[in-house]
Formats: sequence, structure tokens, C-alpha cells
Amino acid sequence: MTTTADATDPKIATIHTVYAAFGRGDLTEILEHVTDDVDWAAESTLPNAPWHGPHHGKEELPAFFGGLAETLETLEFTPLAFTSNETDVMVVVRYVVRSRSTGRTATMNLHHWWRFRDGLISRYRGAEDSAATAAILVP
Repeated sequence: MTTTADATDPKIATIHTVYAAFGRGDLTEILEHVTDDVDWAAESTLPNAPWHGPHHGKEELPAFFGGLAETLETLEFTPLAFTSNETDVMVVVRYVVRSRSTGRTATMNLHHWWRFRDGLISRYRGAEDSAATAAILVP
């Protein structure tokens, strides 16, 4: 398996586009880069984190992004490292957020795993520091 951090990799370029759309709150742009049957999930399953858990298909992605936006204010989202192979892209992201309900902040590294099929994102898995997330969400 070959890996690369080459920003000319079209899969990495797609992830840059998706991250820029996330920063603008542009769900329409994000949906243009996923398959109709996308398998999207945050690995954690905290009950008070509405974006956690599985989301299947484009029609369920608004719940993921809506839950995230309603619950957290993103203060920093900085991709730190990219690597890719024939089908996947892995990214480490520095993430700083504030809970909209408690006002507390957390700083963590997110780990994103993106799988592609026919040039589109077909699978996403995101891992975060769930203890830090719980600490800022619980009143």
C-alpha cells in the first residue's frame, strides 16, 4: 500500500473542499462530494452529542451537521496532516470548540478517515476526545 501527502491527490483536494464548505456552513457543497448511500459516523456515542452515531445516506447528513452546529461553536478547525492511498484519506485536525449550552471549551485532535468510491466520499469515520466532549456538554 502506497501512502502520500501530495495535495495534488484528487481525494485530498476533495477533503480540502469539504473542510472549506464546513467552515462556511455550506451543507449543499458537502453533499455534492458524497455518494447517495454514504456511510457517515462519529465513532463516539455520547447521548448528549446529537452528531454522534451512524448516519446513512445523504438524507441523514443534515442531522449530523445540524446537531453539531446547534450544540457546538467551532473556534478552530485546522487540518494538521493528510495521508492517502488508492481509496482512503486520513486527516488529523486540531479542533477547538465551545459548548453553546455550558460555555465551556475543549481542544482536541480529531482523526478523520475518508473512503472514496468513483471519486466521491462513500464512508466517513471521525474520532474525537469523547471525554473532553462530555466534559463541556454536561451541565
